Amino acid sequence: MSSELIINSSRDKSRIGLLKDKKLVEFHQETDETKFNVGDIYVGKVKKINKSLNAAFIDIGFEKDAFLHYLDLGPQFLSLKSFVKKTRSKGKSTPYDSFSKLEDINKFGKITEVLKKGDELLIQIVKEPISTKGPRVTTELSLAGRYLILVSFSEAINISKKITNREERLRLINLIKSIRPKNFGVIVRTVAEQKSVSELDKDLKTLISTWKEGIKKIKKAKVGEKVIGEENKATSLLRDILNSSFDNIVIDDKDLFEEVKDYVKKFEPKKEKIVKYYSSPAPIFEVYGIEKQLQDLFGETVPISNGGYVIIQHTEALHAIDVNSGKTSKAANQEESALNVNLDAAETIARQLRLRDIGGIIVIDFIDLKKTSNKRKIFEAMKKAMSDDRSKHTILPLSKFCLMQITRQRVRQELKMTKEDAELDQEGTEAADKIEKKIEHLFVKQNEKNLTLVVHPYLYSYFTIGVLSRQYKWFIKHRRWVKIEKDNNISVKDYVFLDANRQIIQTKK
Repeated sequence: MSSELIINSSRDKSRIGLLKDKKLVEFHQETDETKFNVGDIYVGKVKKINKSLNAAFIDIGFEKDAFLHYLDLGPQFLSLKSFVKKTRSKGKSTPYDSFSKLEDINKFGKITEVLKKGDELLIQIVKEPISTKGPRVTTELSLAGRYLILVSFSEAINISKKITNREERLRLINLIKSIRPKNFGVIVRTVAEQKSVSELDKDLKTLISTWKEGIKKIKKAKVGEKVIGEENKATSLLRDILNSSFDNIVIDDKDLFEEVKDYVKKFEPKKEKIVKYYSSPAPIFEVYGIEKQLQDLFGETVPISNGGYVIIQHTEALHAIDVNSGKTSKAANQEESALNVNLDAAETIARQLRLRDIGGIIVIDFIDLKKTSNKRKIFEAMKKAMSDDRSKHTILPLSKFCLMQITRQRVRQELKMTKEDAELDQEGTEAADKIEKKIEHLFVKQNEKNLTLVVHPYLYSYFTIGVLSRQYKWFIKHRRWVKIEKDNNISVKDYVFLDANRQIIQTKK
């Protein structure tokens, strides 16, 4: 399976699409309004203590205060609190590696025992602001590198469970013991397997340097100021997903291209050549087919490969997904037909959950199956389809009524239709209705033979997406093919019909 990372960057927005075998499986978007990213570390101030929740609300300069639960303080919270207080005081501060750690806090304690209103802390974003909620934060600080994760005020060394070879695990433990600095714990990531001492040491030194730069800022930083920030979204994503399957990393911004190229050269020098600068005037997302695939994100109905479709709806409590067979061809029997649609739906749903970053409780209503063995096949298919999903998730087997329950962790805002997109969608739907009526008129009343339809890119995708696209359905109905062209310079409300000589066709009464 080949992987490509396509990055579209402009002055006020950057978009990142992850493709697997040309299919969009992950989409990230950052705008000027994106204030917080998972991993960022800020100076915060306790604004309110909530005893019933055993939590505190922290002022970090956002309109909604951050939420800090007692269980997210970390065992060495008192050490961090003391270190921050001494570092921000006017006197001479103690270097981090010379700081004497305090005892662990009680795992089952009360937040009022360790925090009070007005306390200043270092906090790290673990969940971006979602809907009406502020960000969720922790005081158990960590910095993620390509091979290692550095954990503050810890002595523990942990190896990824995915590294199963006993000798390799022992090698890594002994190696980290020899290079681990005082007051830091280290988590060894899966990609560190078989990596040399120099490679791991280089990664560790980079993380320590980042930590020291952040500590320097603490003394003068104001409440709500970021002291350690995640890398840009592109390199942050590459840090987690870059592997041997990557064929292309294509970027349309020169500065970002150089930055990503340096990152890949540093950690995967053999992959440096796959980082490419895109200089063509044609929009990069259109050339790589991403713009068209993104249209799936803006509607409740998503087509699946065999003519069926799924409907995705959101409520306050959960996300409901309904699988429908549509006009699929009849198989040898109803059970087999339902199984085939459900298997295709499982793959589509897994992709949509990841694309939209849907989190919380998800209930899927599959087409009814009688055989237990077939229900098991759907369960296994869903597990396989979600195996690449980096968000924590739990999948339950199908119930008696062919319902599947999934819980999925979400750490960023769910990708939904914005106000502008909603207006575009409404205008596009109105224009689409007019176009379909006009096609009927041109073919039936005026007996036109050759039609070329010029529309906005949004409508182009609307008419051409899917195996059973609207364009194909017109052909089935009228036995004449309508060629469709997109034009970025016209509005979504406007459209033009051209004849074989590229002359505008006028509608006759």
